[in-house]
Amino acid sequence: MPLLIVILGILLLFVLIAKFKLNAFIAFVISCIFVGVFQGMELEAIIKSIQTGMGNTLGFLVMILGFGAMLGKLVADSGAAQRITSRLVSAFGLKHIQWAVVIAGFIVGIPMFYSVGFVILIPLVFTVAASTRLPLIYVGLPMLASLSVTHGFLPPHPAPTAIADMFSADIGKTLFYGIIIAIPAIIVAGPLFTKTIKNINATPLKEFYNPVILKDEEMPSMGVSVFSALLPVGLIIFSTILTFFIAKDSVFSDVVVFLGNPVVAMLISVLVAIYTLGISRGKKMKSLMNSLSSSVSSITMVLLIIAGAGALKQILIDSGVSDYIGALLKGSQISPLFLAWLIATIIRVCVGSATVAGLTAAGIVLPLVSGTQVSPELMVLAIGSGSLMLSHVNDGGFWMFKEYFNLSVKETLSTWTVMETTIGIMGLIGVLILNIFI
Repeated sequence: MPLLIVILGILLLFVLIAKFKLNAFIAFVISCIFVGVFQGMELEAIIKSIQTGMGNTLGFLVMILGFGAMLGKLVADSGAAQRITSRLVSAFGLKHIQWAVVIAGFIVGIPMFYSVGFVILIPLVFTVAASTRLPLIYVGLPMLASLSVTHGFLPPHPAPTAIADMFSADIGKTLFYGIIIAIPAIIVAGPLFTKTIKNINATPLKEFYNPVILKDEEMPSMGVSVFSALLPVGLIIFSTILTFFIAKDSVFSDVVVFLGNPVVAMLISVLVAIYTLGISRGKKMKSLMNSLSSSVSSITMVLLIIAGAGALKQILIDSGVSDYIGALLKGSQISPLFLAWLIATIIRVCVGSATVAGLTAAGIVLPLVSGTQVSPELMVLAIGSGSLMLSHVNDGGFWMFKEYFNLSVKETLSTWTVMETTIGIMGLIGVLILNIFI
C-alpha cells in the first residue's frame, strides 16, 4: 500500500505540472499533503514534516545557490564568458572548433545556471558558425552537451548539490568523480554524436543572431576570466585532495577543510570576482551590488522548487514510506545505482524538469544507501545522469533549443533529445565503472 501511495503521489505531481501547468513548488506541497494524508499522518504532523524538510534542505543550499548566482552574474556581465569562448575558438582554430566550444561550455557552465549559460553562449556560437561557414548544429551541440553535463552532474549546480546534501555525500568527491564521468560523456554526446547527424540545417532566427558583443578592451583577460570562473571548483577539489595527505587532527587540516567547504569556497570566489571582474575594471561598488541583488532574485523559484522536493523527501521519511521501500528492495539483486538512475529517468520523462526529477528520485531511493556499501557520491551522479534522460516536449530546455536553432519538433527530438539521452547513458556507464574501483 505505501508503494502505491508513492506512485499515486508522483502521478499527482506529474498531472499538476504537465496537465494543469501548475507551478512546481505548489505541486510539490499538494503532493506532500496527499502522501501524508493517505499514509495516515496527522494533519499537524504533515505541516511540521513539510516545514522540517524545507528548512533542512534550504539551510545548506541558500548560501551556495545565492553565491553561485552572484558569481555567474559577474562572469556574464563582465564579458569573462565571452572572453573564454572567443579566445578558445581562436586558439583551437577551424579544424578543432568543436573542442573549443566544449571547453568553453564546461568552464562557463560550472559557475552559471544552464539557462544563463545557454543565453550567454548561444549568440557567440551563432557568430562562430557564420564566420566559419560550419553547420550550426556541428558547432552548437557540443557546447550544449558541456552545459548540460555541468547542470546535471556537478556542484555547485542546484540539483547535484541538493542531492549530495540529502545523501550526506562529500561535495569535493562528488565534484571530482563528476568531472571524471563528465569528460567521456561530453565527448560522446558532443563531438562524436554530431558526426552522425545528417541533413539538419539549423538557421537561427534573426532576433537571436545579432547579439551585443563586447569589444576586446571591455573584457577581462583570459587568465582573470578562467581564474574567476573556476576558483570555487579549484578550492573544493584542492581541499579534497589535500585531506588525503595531511593529518586529520592538525590545525592545517581544519583550515584546508574550512576553505574547501562549498559555502566558504563560493563566498571567497564571489569576493575575489567582485574585485577581479568588477572593481579592478573601474566598476562602482553600488552598481556591482545592484547587479548581484538582481541575480539572487532570479533563483527564487529554483529555491522554492528545491524546498518542495525537500518537503516530499521528509514526508516519505516521516510517514514510513522510505523504510518500507528500503525493506522492499533490501533483497533485490538490482544495483542501487542502476535503480536510482532508472527512477530518475522515469520521473524525468513524466515531469520534464531535470531538477525536479533528480530531487524527487533522491527522496525515493534515499533508504537504499543506508546499510549498503554503495558510495553516496556515485548515487548523486547516478541520479543526475537519469535526470537528464529523454528530454522531450515537457522540458523547457527542449523548447529553448528548438526555438533558438529554429528546428522542427522532429529535428529537435533527433538532435537535442538524443544528445541528452546519450549523456544520461554515458553517465550511468561511468558511475558503474567507477563503482568497481571505489
